[in-house]
This record gives sequence, C-alpha cells and structure tokens, in this order.
Amino acid sequence: MPLHVIVLAAGQGKRMHSSLPKVLHPLAGRPLLAHVLDTARRLGAQGIVVVHGHGGETVQANFPGEDLRWVEQPRQLGTGHAVAQALPSVPGDAQVLVLNGDVPLVPSEMLGRLLKAGRDGLAIATCDLGDASGYGRVVRDASGKVRRIVEHKDASAQELAISEWYAGFLAAPARSLARWIKGLTSDNAQKEYYLTDVIGLAVADGVEVQAVKAQDRWDVAGVNSKRELAALERELQRRAAERLLEAGVTLADPARIDVRGSLECGRDVSIDLNCVFEGTVRIGDGVRIGPNCVLRDVTVAEGTEILGFCFLQEAEVGARCRIGPFARLRPGANLAQDVHIGNFVEVKASRIGAGSKANHLSYIGDSQVGARVNVGAGTITCNYDGASKQRTVIEDDCFIGSDATLVAPVTIARGSYIGAGSTISKDTPPDQLTVARARQVSLPGWKPPRKKG
Repeated sequence: MPLHVIVLAAGQGKRMHSSLPKVLHPLAGRPLLAHVLDTARRLGAQGIVVVHGHGGETVQANFPGEDLRWVEQPRQLGTGHAVAQALPSVPGDAQVLVLNGDVPLVPSEMLGRLLKAGRDGLAIATCDLGDASGYGRVVRDASGKVRRIVEHKDASAQELAISEWYAGFLAAPARSLARWIKGLTSDNAQKEYYLTDVIGLAVADGVEVQAVKAQDRWDVAGVNSKRELAALERELQRRAAERLLEAGVTLADPARIDVRGSLECGRDVSIDLNCVFEGTVRIGDGVRIGPNCVLRDVTVAEGTEILGFCFLQEAEVGARCRIGPFARLRPGANLAQDVHIGNFVEVKASRIGAGSKANHLSYIGDSQVGARVNVGAGTITCNYDGASKQRTVIEDDCFIGSDATLVAPVTIARGSYIGAGSTISKDTPPDQLTVARARQVSLPGWKPPRKKG
C-alpha cells in the first residue's frame, strides 16, 4: 500500500503576532514545515500534499522545485475540512498519514509504529505527558478501547480531567478516511469540521482505533506562540548537544551552542561558549573553536584553532591553521595548511597557500596567494573597479609591507618585497624590493590656519 502524506499547514498562527505564516517560522535555522517534510520523506512517502491557507504563496515560494502538491484551504473551516481538500489528490489505494506543519520534532520511529497500526483500520498518536490544556481528550471505554476524541472547548468537566490527549497525527486507508470525512458535521463549539470526529465515525463502523503513545512530550509538541517556538528551539539544541557529547566533543557549556543544520566533528574537538553552526559544517580532529564564533557551510581540517568572535562562511580551512580573533572568512576563502589569519582580517574568494600569514587588519579579496607569504598590517587588495572584479596574484615567498595597496589586476612575483605604504598597480619583478610612494616633502616655516576672530 503506497504511503501518501497530508501536511496541514493552513493555520494563520494569530498567537505568533507575525505577518510570517506560522509554518515558516525558523526552528534551528529552517522553517517548521521543512522539518515535517524531511520526516515525511524519511518514511518513504510517494506523495506529499501540503494544505496551505494564510500566506500560501509565501509558503510555496520557500520550497521551490520540491516534489510537493499544494492544495489551498481558502476558508479555515477546521482540520477535517483541510483534509477533505487534500484527499482528491491522494490515490484511493494509498495509506494516508496526516501530519501537522507546526509539529516538527515527531520521530520517524513513532510514525512508523503509527503506520503499522493503521494499515487496516485507523491509528492515532496520543500522549499523556505534560499539560493537556487546549488539546482534544481521548475518551476510552471501560475496557480501555478508544471510543472518540472530544475537543477541549466541547469537553465536560469530567472529560477535561482526562490526561491522555490527541497528538495531531493519524493514519488510515485513503478510501476509509474519505468515507469518514464525508460524515463530518460542524455541530460543535467552534462550528468547524474536526478531523478528530472521524475517530467516533470509525468506531461506529466497527473499526477498532489503535492509539500509539508518544514516549516524550517534546516529540509531539506543537508551536502556537513565540514562547512555544523558543522552548522547542532549546529542546532541539539540547538534543544536538547531547549527540555531540556522546560522540566525544568537548562543549564548554552544552546549553550555549546552536546547531542550525548538520555538524560533524572528529575526535578531540572542543567548542567554547555561544558558537553557532549553520548549514553543513565539518570539523576535523583536534580542532579548537573559541567563544562567540559563527561557522556556516564550512570545512575545517585537523589541528586548526579558531579564536573567539570569528565568522566563517562557505570556506575551506586546511590543517593546523590559526584564525582570529575577530577574523572573517567569506564565501570562496580557501586556506592551505599552517595559514594564519589574524585579528580584523577579511578573506573573500581567495586561496592562500601553505604557511602564509595575514595577522592584522587586512583585506584579501579575489586573490591567489602563494606559500610562505607575509601580508603586513593594513594591506588591502583593490579588487573591484566599480564594474567588475579583478584578480591579484601574490606568488610564493613574498613580503608585503604594512599599509600596502595592491591594485588589481596585478601580479607580485615570487620573492618580491613590497615597501610599507606602497600603492602597487603594476606587476613586480621577482626577488626585488618595490617601493611606490609619493615623495615626502617638509615645508619650513609653515603655520597652521587660524580661525578669524
């Protein structure tokens, strides 16, 4: 039986107090909906239907090129109505799994059990951990069998005392679900078509409803406010920190690290406070990362030290490098082994060869820097002429004096020495000192201007 997933993502999210659709609010750097879609794909779904409403065009624009079917729920008439909009896009011989776009941490293992339990009938996810306020209560009979779900606003005082609540997911054959959906009414406190009412309709059909209980409250926690979003963020980061610790990574404080993507670490890696890892980051053996660093889509080879307050983006760092503090590697920065990039140095779209150093207050952009080059403080490559980027080439064993300006396109030949304060706009000969400064003049008897009056 092929699996098709319906994701309910039409909610406006009024309690978020934001113009951004709720399912696009970021969790660990990615939209809530992206986490749910990843889970659906891990389950092997052959089709995914996303029901959108508020901000639908914006939601779709955030997932370009993905194999999704989008269905609009133009009027917010309840979760049952939302599923009714999606079912025509699902084959009749499929098994349907209904997920919520604002419940991002549900594990694939739990959903696998739900699918197995609902293959021939109906299965729902429930939880009896935490506060049940606001959730539909699971009503069972004396023998413990599920009979129905009553929504919070429709529940009696006795029903509100029930601790088991519906966690928002269900699995059933498509044809059966379509039949039950047709039997829904809006005769309730909210005048909506509740998806949860299909449980009572299934029981009336003689179908035994299976309940799969969540083992962790966070696995089925949804987002309805910024407070709940922040709580989920901390839980997700706690889990990420636990995985790193189990893998042998040293964290100065597990509560002060954010992983917003994929982080792979080798042996004997240490990470100081308040570091953020975004996109895909790979860290080699023995790497040390100081406090308050941001690494985004970066590869760092073994033995490198990144001092505090550095920002690295789309860069490759070789072995045994030393970076920072307060250094920035921009996209296209590629450092060979044993390179030093010091405080307030920026590197962009440049390759820097083995053993080279730029230790202070420099900008290296669109450049090819050879091995064993020393770049003095205040040096800049003038790589942009206002219309296009030009390349600077610094060959091996060059010494660039402080406050040098290299006007691209230009080649600094092997073994060149550039005098401090020089502006170099022509290629230099190898193994020579090149100085390009304005003539220094002193005027005897010169007096500064004075204000009149």
